[in-house]
Amino acid sequence: MELEELEAVPGVGDKTAARLAELEDPEGAIAAGDVAAIARAPDVSEARAARIARAAIRHRHDDDGEFLATERAAEIHDAALELLAARAVTDYAEKRLQTFYPSAAASRIEEAQSFARGAVERTPTDAALAALEDVAPLSPPPDVRVRDRCVATADAETYAAAREAVPELSVELVEDARAIADLARGYATVVVLDDSFGGIDVAGDVRVDPTALDEPAALVPERTLSFFARNSDRIRAAADVHRAADLPAPCDLDALDDALARLAQDGTVADDGTLDALTDAIDDLDAAVSLAESVADDHLRDVIEERDVTIEGADLLSLVERGAGVDSLLQRELADEYEKAVEAARDHLVDALGLADHADHGLDDHVPLARQAFDETPSYPVEHDEQAAERLREALTADRDRRATRLKRDLADELRTMRTPARTLVEAALELDVELAVSRFAREFDCTFPTFEGRGVAVEGGRSPLLQVPIDDVEPVDYAVADTALLSGVNSGGKTSTLDLLALVVVLAQMGLPVPADDVRLERFEALHYQAKTQGTLSAGAFETTLREFGSLLAGDRRRLVLVDELESITEPGASAVIIAGILEHLADSDATAVFVSHLAGEIRAAAETDVTVDGIEALGLEDGELLVDRSPVKDHLARSTPELIVEKLAAEDGRDLYEELLAKFDDAE
Repeated sequence: MELEELEAVPGVGDKTAARLAELEDPEGAIAAGDVAAIARAPDVSEARAARIARAAIRHRHDDDGEFLATERAAEIHDAALELLAARAVTDYAEKRLQTFYPSAAASRIEEAQSFARGAVERTPTDAALAALEDVAPLSPPPDVRVRDRCVATADAETYAAAREAVPELSVELVEDARAIADLARGYATVVVLDDSFGGIDVAGDVRVDPTALDEPAALVPERTLSFFARNSDRIRAAADVHRAADLPAPCDLDALDDALARLAQDGTVADDGTLDALTDAIDDLDAAVSLAESVADDHLRDVIEERDVTIEGADLLSLVERGAGVDSLLQRELADEYEKAVEAARDHLVDALGLADHADHGLDDHVPLARQAFDETPSYPVEHDEQAAERLREALTADRDRRATRLKRDLADELRTMRTPARTLVEAALELDVELAVSRFAREFDCTFPTFEGRGVAVEGGRSPLLQVPIDDVEPVDYAVADTALLSGVNSGGKTSTLDLLALVVVLAQMGLPVPADDVRLERFEALHYQAKTQGTLSAGAFETTLREFGSLLAGDRRRLVLVDELESITEPGASAVIIAGILEHLADSDATAVFVSHLAGEIRAAAETDVTVDGIEALGLEDGELLVDRSPVKDHLARSTPELIVEKLAAEDGRDLYEELLAKFDDAE
């Protein structure tokens, strides 16, 4: 994907485009809205990736992104996302859900709805949700530096290519076989890249392989092992998700588990007895040598203490004249016992290092070298041969490193074929979490998919999850509006909740998601204008700003849903009724569908020059001081106010003339 194409995505500048271009398939990741893949770009967080994905989706569907036309409309969208995110397990799913937004584009709604229809078929089992807790997008491995292996070449161009291909290894320029032999003494393995050195005969693990740079990952198995070691827990958790959810796996999960079980957290091969024995032998060498010296000393001390050693005067004089010391006395008087002491030291060293216990893996090859650590030259205390001990250390280290490299290479060869499937495994598990969040939302709120048909919006059995009560306690609401309407009703009767329900249903529907209702039919709106209730009378400046907003609204010709909550609070009631009536008259001549909540429905209807529909949320009465309400608005009905209900209650209970006269005035007002 060219940089120009990436920069065409809204919000993607040249720097971000350059980062995205480093992805293996930036076009595919952006086209799929794949937040995990986009977040693999350098310095692109998951939150940023979600914004890029959402912008790319809008760009692909030619969506101007102006559906949410007011702050309250945006708040409803945020609330919908929060409801979905609360049902996601992973942070990834929370970010991925942010790519869902209410769109005016039919193609985007259909695309998202296709995903959601598949999602609601998923069954969110406890086992799958538990396994998802440990799943996260794969992390890049840390930088690896390999010190037991090097690459050698006599060619300058090959040298430069090797430094770029395998930065984890030392790359050396050599002139002849002698230089390679020198490298072999310092490295466990030397890989020579020039075929001109074929047939070279030098000590150590030297391999001539002119094609080694063709597969850098094979040359540096640590690269693969580091990736899997860093992500082992996430990959295992993703495998558990596939098993729990019965998802088709991109690889043999048992084989993957077995391979990961052989990998230690530090990227080395785990549970290899010989490698562990070699490592222990190297770690224990100094202590074992010291203890072997003590074994020999103890043997000699016991022998000397138990024996009487007699030296005749002439012999003593002869020894002194020759400058002899304890060594000579030991050699003369305790030669046999000294040999036994040295043999005991050798046996102890071999046993302490476990060299004889791993004969089947060749560790016994080091026994002769270990025995050389103690020679038969008499001394007391007994001292080991430091050079021989160091040769043993070098031999054990070289053997360990060669075996570790061989084991890492074998395991990396096995895991390398699973790297792409492992990534697919994790990403599928994360996408499942997105689907399960949608499924859980749909199940918990008894949702259904809406039908886009007709004009306006019609809701049957709508239950708003925005109310701060358990969803089972929410009274279902039926309401339909196809043009413009005033919604009247008592305080706390549910007028604002009805507006919120309408807004939420439309937002979810145009996100392509199921809605919390038994049935919903709506037109495909191009914008949602939701004017929230204003707290208190506005200042002159704020009042002017509000009117300008409605002026802009009325100037457009887009199909929109306009929801307004108690606009009369912006100024004096008399002026408010006139203003609202005028706005409704203009909306009635447009393609808009509008619902205005107002306590001035009668006054507004009287001020309007055209017929204005008034719907009402009817209060059924008062019981023990509690308001009884039918939450579903009644069409073409001006609902009674709370004061009217109280007057009616008093008239029925007391019968005084005052209450009857007040009640008659309410009737005349209608």
